[in-house]
Amino acid sequence: MRTTMERKAKIEIQSPLQNEDRASRNRYPMKYCYILLFMGLSVILFMLYNMDFSDYRSCILDGKPCILKESKIKHATVTQMTNMVPTNMTPTPTTISPIRPTEPTSVCSFHSAAPENAAEVNFLKESIAWPETPSVPSNFSLNDTSDPAHSTFTILPRNGGGSWHVGDQLEVLIKISDFHGRPKKTGGDLLYARLHNRTLFAGVAGKIFDHRNGSYTAVFSLSWEGSAQVEVSLVHPSEAITVLTKVTQEYPDRAYFLSVFRLGSISETVKCNVCLKAPIEKLCNYTDIHTGEPWFCYKPNELNCDNRITHSKGGFRFSAKSRESQLFQRGINMKVSIPASGPASINVLPKLKGGTNEAVKTSPAGYYYQGAWQAINGTTVRQFNNATARIQCLKGKMVHLYGDSTVRQWFEFLISATPDLKMFDLKSPGKAGPYMALNFQNNILLTYRCHGTPILYTPMLASETRHIATELRTVAGGPNTVIVISVWAHFTSFPIEVYIRRLLNIRRAVVQLLTRAPGTLVIIRTANPKGSVLSEIWTSSDWYALQLYKVLMEIFKGVNVKLVNAWEMGLAHYLPHSLHPQPPIIKNMVDVVLSDICPPA
Repeated sequence: MRTTMERKAKIEIQSPLQNEDRASRNRYPMKYCYILLFMGLSVILFMLYNMDFSDYRSCILDGKPCILKESKIKHATVTQMTNMVPTNMTPTPTTISPIRPTEPTSVCSFHSAAPENAAEVNFLKESIAWPETPSVPSNFSLNDTSDPAHSTFTILPRNGGGSWHVGDQLEVLIKISDFHGRPKKTGGDLLYARLHNRTLFAGVAGKIFDHRNGSYTAVFSLSWEGSAQVEVSLVHPSEAITVLTKVTQEYPDRAYFLSVFRLGSISETVKCNVCLKAPIEKLCNYTDIHTGEPWFCYKPNELNCDNRITHSKGGFRFSAKSRESQLFQRGINMKVSIPASGPASINVLPKLKGGTNEAVKTSPAGYYYQGAWQAINGTTVRQFNNATARIQCLKGKMVHLYGDSTVRQWFEFLISATPDLKMFDLKSPGKAGPYMALNFQNNILLTYRCHGTPILYTPMLASETRHIATELRTVAGGPNTVIVISVWAHFTSFPIEVYIRRLLNIRRAVVQLLTRAPGTLVIIRTANPKGSVLSEIWTSSDWYALQLYKVLMEIFKGVNVKLVNAWEMGLAHYLPHSLHPQPPIIKNMVDVVLSDICPPA
């Protein structure tokens, strides 16, 4: 009986344990299911996070989405693009990783400005606001537009009467008429005025005042004795300015760029720009991390954004209407001289002892005399007429040139005119640079580096498209360091906000450099007037360049920098205008720079 009771007690004790063990085993499958489900979801999320959607067979053509249905088509496109890759761009690939966007790129815009700069941007745009110009309907008549042949200029009498003297100001009244000979009632024409004496190789640019009623006044400073000939020309009629303004508003991306992406045997070429019309997932974002300067490329079909190798100019996408092209005709209404209605020259006598009490209406940057530039109220320009003088001035200096080809000209001039400056071969492609020249004996370093995108150069490594503001962060500076900057020629086809943003970033970097190294010399080169080629008018008209010149002058006002006023140096010279001024003008510009580096004792 005792045994029976013990067995029963044992069973009663084991039963709860067995039941608990059975219940525990029943729960194990459920727990494992949860664990497996969690792990599965984690793997899926991880795959989605790291998936490269560029593997899908989608593409962007001219800003519109498309689907390549057959791999044969896409590979044909890739092969065709591969043929566009220059064979001399095959060194060890250097790639640029894009900035990963943290917000939707619908903010991409040609007109955007940082919030802290908004007020200044608006002020700058107001400061260069052009007088209202007439509308140009689709059926306009050329006969109703400004005609230089029917327009005239008249030299006004000296204020107070009498003879002209050095130091006086000459005023010229300009009246614009249309092809019927009817006086224009509105302003907005782009005019150039120059006073010159070819015998003395003298010249000075005039300042134009628009009275907004079809009449203008050109004012000149009289800076030399002897004959002074007035020259006035119509660069663009006001109706042409209307068209140029509309072109930039409607086609801000008419200049486009290309980048080659490469990985192994796969190569793709895509379009790039300051802003592209596509959703963010279809773009590679290369916005500069230091300056916020935007740059985008369409995402390649097969490769990813880290495989970008080269940058180059693509071309221009714009076709002018034939009727509008009538407003841009050389010899008819584009850079054509306006005749005088009376005498076109005056005789200037020596400066009066007591000077003049006349109110100063214009103060030019300088003038040419005997072919040499004479600065007014600024640097005393010395003549560095031989290599020895240049080497002596540059002794112990590090001179860094940043910008476009108009400052690369200065590098090339110094190398060609100063044999003791020896080029160091950096294996740089074409004209893009970077370049370096040395003179060990006199401890001279001369460098050139192009500015960052947008830049219309032949193929170059994308890693070399560095922004000037970013580069200046690495410059130690000091009394033996000279920084020369020229940025303008590649911005003429873009809305003015793009250029303003670039200059504000450069100004900020310059101020920071001068704060940490006050002895550093910074020299800024302005835009200059260019030749008139119809195929280039829509992207690089003088009117576009003039806006950039005015903005630059305003932005660097009050900053401790030296300016080389290439605009007035181009206008005042007798040689024809050119994007790349001819050697006599370049020599004068370099003399101004060297005079800033080595001012007279």
